[in-house]
Amino acid sequence: MKLLSKRQLKELVLYSPQHIARLEAAGEFPKRVKLGNNRVGWIEQEILDWLQDRIDARE
Repeated sequence: MKLLSKRQLKELVLYSPQHIARLEAAGEFPKRVKLGNNRVGWIEQEILDWLQDRIDARE
């Protein structure tokens, strides 16, 4: 399993950090993993699956 930093996430998902936070709060984006007081990460496979869902949904 690999965790992505905010910087790595931004390279994969072309949304602002604020928009990602809104999507997370709405349950429409994979939840972050709290690693410490000032550090979070995202599970890479969950992000890739989320992106694949968007690709599969296009017409």
